[in-house]
Amino acid sequence: MRGYAMLKIGEVGWIEKDRPACGPMDAICKPLALAICTSDVHTVWEGAIGERHNMILGHEGCAEVVEVGSMVKDFKPGDRVLVPAITPDWNSLEAQGGYSMHSGGMLAGWKFSNFKDGVFAEYFHVNDADGNLALIPEGMNTVDACMLSDMVPTGFHGVELADVQFGDVVLVIGIGPVGLMAVAGTNMRGASRIIAVGTRPVCIEAAKKYGATDFISYKKGPIEEQVLELTGGKGVDRVVIAGGTVASFEPAVKSLKPGGKIGNVNYLGSGTYINIPRAEWGVGMGHKQINGGLMPGGRLRMEKLARLITSGKLDVAPLSTHVFEGWEHLPEALQLMKDKPAELIKPVVKISG
Repeated sequence: MRGYAMLKIGEVGWIEKDRPACGPMDAICKPLALAICTSDVHTVWEGAIGERHNMILGHEGCAEVVEVGSMVKDFKPGDRVLVPAITPDWNSLEAQGGYSMHSGGMLAGWKFSNFKDGVFAEYFHVNDADGNLALIPEGMNTVDACMLSDMVPTGFHGVELADVQFGDVVLVIGIGPVGLMAVAGTNMRGASRIIAVGTRPVCIEAAKKYGATDFISYKKGPIEEQVLELTGGKGVDRVVIAGGTVASFEPAVKSLKPGGKIGNVNYLGSGTYINIPRAEWGVGMGHKQINGGLMPGGRLRMEKLARLITSGKLDVAPLSTHVFEGWEHLPEALQLMKDKPAELIKPVVKISG
């Protein structure tokens, strides 16, 4: 089979590999549509998870099932399915402990284009199919279905990690596709004010639709100074970090009220350490909590988030600004995500359907 792969750090290309084998609890799928993630860029060009050779890229997409294992009960060949970016082993001790995304070790629920070949191939493997796949709801198009792989669940998980409450004033750092979903989730959670950090006009316009009330540009000075000015010196109740670098934690801590919480879902692709400002962290005693987490995967999560779209509660269409038809556009779409032109939010490649 053909796949688009990381050949080594800084180099990508098409390769041929054997079709993956299907275990008794697994499924083999063929893509209907694929989306490109900034994580793919971090993996290839920053070497964020280390060297990988001839590893097929991609962890966002929707698919058709072509084969299932003998123990799979709920899916069959021909089913059109949502595929989460994170596919835990649901019988693991970590899953039983409430952290399924770390089943088998830290971040080990993230298998696609990390520990095994990803979804940018003619066929790909899904472990624990009954626990990880979900049927695409009737009427949902494949482009929107791709957003349920990672963008929606990751952005919403940032909101969960920050523990946004009714009436909170929330700062969202980064309003790319994940940050936009963090804005949407924050708004659904009942925030009274959402301050968004971003500069690209297309993202700002989308963030307004999702509920952002105020905007800050990091190009106009320190983020925390602008936040304190907007809030009369009080700061914010919650922060969601959905973009930036290791340097994003310093303004987050400085912007946060005592007793506040920070939820980070940003993939830190480079840097060795994170600086936490001592004084603004209350010299270690400010009750400013920092939570960083990998999005939960799994069928139940996918089904619930899909219902937000089918019920009209969440519109993900603004995320997909660049939609291509055909395998040959995968390299172009990946390069777009690397370059991030001003008009881009998310590129999607439709394979069929």
